[in-house]
Amino acid sequence: MEENQSSVTEFLLLGFPLSPRTQLLLFGLFSLCYAFTLLGNGAILGLILLDSRLHTPMYFFLSHLATVDITYACTTVPQMLVNLLNPAQPISFAGCMAQTFLFLTFAHTECLLLVVMSYDRYVAICHPLRYSVIMSWRACITLAVTSWACGSLLALVHLVLLLPLPFCGPQKVNHFFCEIIAVLKLACADTHINEMMVLAGAVSVLVGPFSSIVVSYLHILHAILKMQSGEGLQKAFSTCSSHLCVVGLFYSTAIVMYVGPRHGGPKEQKKYLLLFHSLCNPMLNPLIYSLRSKEVKAALKRMLEKQRTS
Repeated sequence: MEENQSSVTEFLLLGFPLSPRTQLLLFGLFSLCYAFTLLGNGAILGLILLDSRLHTPMYFFLSHLATVDITYACTTVPQMLVNLLNPAQPISFAGCMAQTFLFLTFAHTECLLLVVMSYDRYVAICHPLRYSVIMSWRACITLAVTSWACGSLLALVHLVLLLPLPFCGPQKVNHFFCEIIAVLKLACADTHINEMMVLAGAVSVLVGPFSSIVVSYLHILHAILKMQSGEGLQKAFSTCSSHLCVVGLFYSTAIVMYVGPRHGGPKEQKKYLLLFHSLCNPMLNPLIYSLRSKEVKAALKRMLEKQRTS
């Protein structure tokens, strides 16, 4: 087994079977999306760090979400851009395993952070008088650290099960990055346990958390409908709608990818769906929050005025 595995020192990512001209066009488009992802999430992080009015639990969790989005995109997009320019450029075995581990870590962490953010909104709207007690800074830090730790541990389980597998060819990964299902199809051994763990992991971090988010928002909707103040109603809708948009974008694509039926090799439509999931979602998240949140727009305005006066 060790001899078979050591014979494969690198993988070739097939990416998208397109003409060189189309690949060059996609390189430019994806480079712009990548730049907007880094700039948008970097701006959100900068605003939250520099503006004391945004030092609240909601924006504390948003800063973690922005961090995940940056690292999420950095895990897959640079290698994809390299492959668009040079499709024959391989990725090392170690690099492929690292990419799989990091992608799963950040994907799991984002799932859990979105649950934590929905809980924060639930407490803020359904228990406003106890909000500062329930969502203390100690509780916020504990929830954030738990999300990162659980995301890393779940990814580590997949990696531990993946590394002992023998890879004796072919070396071509039918994806634009080392996605775990695509990599498992190259193993010349029984991967039933690995595939069951991928499904179990997807259910535990997708279906379970999504169900808890739905329950949280049913309580939130009930509380909103009982509100008498128009201003309070508008504020509740503005803060919740941003989170709901992000949840919808993230969970809809992830559930179709990893919980839906999988027959045969990776289908092209699912490959493009995962491209949207890993490239467009991190780019759209800061845009959604900045457009829907009055606090973020106000903080950006104050920052620009301060820069203008200085």
